[in-house]
Amino acid sequence: MKILIAGGAGFLGSHLCDFFVLRGHSVTALDNFLTGKKENVKHLLKDKNFKLKKADITKNFDINERFDAVLHFASPASPVHYSKHCIETLLAGSSGTFNLLNLAKKNKAVFLFASTSEVYGDPLISPQKESYWGNVNPIGKRSMYDEAKRFSEALIMSFHNLYGLDTKIVRIFNTYGPRMNINDGRAVPEFIIRSLKNKNVTVFGKGTQTRSFCFVDDLTEGIYKLLLSKEHLPVNIGNPFEITLNELAKTVIRLTGSKSKIVYKPLPEDDPKRRKPDIGKAARILKWKPEVKLEDGLKKTIKYFQLSEVSK
Repeated sequence: MKILIAGGAGFLGSHLCDFFVLRGHSVTALDNFLTGKKENVKHLLKDKNFKLKKADITKNFDINERFDAVLHFASPASPVHYSKHCIETLLAGSSGTFNLLNLAKKNKAVFLFASTSEVYGDPLISPQKESYWGNVNPIGKRSMYDEAKRFSEALIMSFHNLYGLDTKIVRIFNTYGPRMNINDGRAVPEFIIRSLKNKNVTVFGKGTQTRSFCFVDDLTEGIYKLLLSKEHLPVNIGNPFEITLNELAKTVIRLTGSKSKIVYKPLPEDDPKRRKPDIGKAARILKWKPEVKLEDGLKKTIKYFQLSEVSK
């Protein structure tokens, strides 16, 4: 296949570039480098099946190639980044989605969108099924990300229903692994970096809120299976193993051999209390389930940050 990956220099996008190039597909990555980094795909630049182009999908961008698949992974994805770049986040999930949908329509290509578990907001049920409509604060401090993704889902379904466009929506739950941005404020990189430096590890609230962490290799495999499927409605991809942030912090400190202590700060507004995916649909339709255990994935992620200049 010839594949366009918007946000291809980001954390998830770069791993997808690796995944498809390794399997012989031709990949064109677009990125405006707002949060993505060229270093994430530097190792692919000499590969004949890979191209990297600087482009802003929220504006008119010049792309004359034909594609079999268009993947939209272009958006700030951490609270630190989407709070700082709130307008850009909203545009990525509105005009950016619209532009890429039109490109897919023109090419009669498959369109796959990276949605998020954040569409469920601070959920009142757990685990969260795709049929759950969510509990989202539309004007809260996290709303720019949640509502951009929710709008994108509605826009995508409109293109599917009006034009018969072959569309896929993956609702991604907390994912971690190498190439996460050190400064994005998410729990895994934040805990690892501070532990490697023997600094206090900050946990918000009482640390009893839960997350379910999926290693990036498992996620990319699930996305690939969704791309090849006939499913058009949203599908959860994540790891249902649920852990409190207290437990995660203690695990990271132990695995790094750190002398760090855990300190507590007030819980941010609209921070979800529980996050656990129901992956029954993915198991049934895609024959997919995560394989990497949390400690094994954390060890690989810790090794990446140990070798990175930012941890020194």
